[in-house]
Amino acid sequence: MYFMDSFTASRLGVTHLFSLGQAGYILKSKQGQTLGIDLYLSECVESVEGHDGYHRLMPQIADPKNLQLDVVIATHFHRDHFDIDAIPALMKNGNTKLFCAYDCKEDVNRLRIEESQVTYVKPGDFVQVGDFFIRFVHSDHGAGAPQEVGVLVTVDGKNILEVGDTSLHLDWKEEYLQAGPLDVLIAPINGAYGNLNEMECAELANILSPQITVPCHFGMFASHGGNAGVFIEKMRKQGSAYKVFTMGEDYEIK
Repeated sequence: MYFMDSFTASRLGVTHLFSLGQAGYILKSKQGQTLGIDLYLSECVESVEGHDGYHRLMPQIADPKNLQLDVVIATHFHRDHFDIDAIPALMKNGNTKLFCAYDCKEDVNRLRIEESQVTYVKPGDFVQVGDFFIRFVHSDHGAGAPQEVGVLVTVDGKNILEVGDTSLHLDWKEEYLQAGPLDVLIAPINGAYGNLNEMECAELANILSPQITVPCHFGMFASHGGNAGVFIEKMRKQGSAYKVFTMGEDYEIK
């Protein structure tokens, strides 16, 4: 798989952000340590939801058996964020640390993931793992996932915020910016299931003023919606910097 070649060969001394589709991203520190957020690597959603609106439309570019990560984060239990087919393979090496919302506990137990590798988190929690200082922040996915968290990662002096599947909360600005100015904001644009839509994502970007905003949660499933073109148009009009990733793309955070 071409992604694995790019991921393995990515140069040290630079902070990397890789996109794996949906809401899945991997950070790689200057020293080569790795952290994955909400990685959807399988096709498990369709089997759970049971209809073709959840057929995977983006290619599978990484085999979890070959993906050796230092940290894996699942913001909530939904299968495109806690991939029940991929998580066991990601954790099998015995060294990877999993941080997940409390609503993932049933799946963790059912999948028999080693307890010593797992930490359950809530908003306000924080932890240092190697090169990564991780803060867990509020996220509002409604009644479908009330224990969900957002993720604010500081690595190599850079701040990356992944807000999770959330509605718009401009009143959380102080919490989002608690580590300082944002280098990268990652936020959904699909507008379904209580998530930000294209216009709301742009509004959040306008308030937080990150170096770049990365739209996510579109293109993977027909049932999810989200129009990157609408997002781009709004961001251009308000003069905000953005980046729309291709699958597997490597972005060097300056």
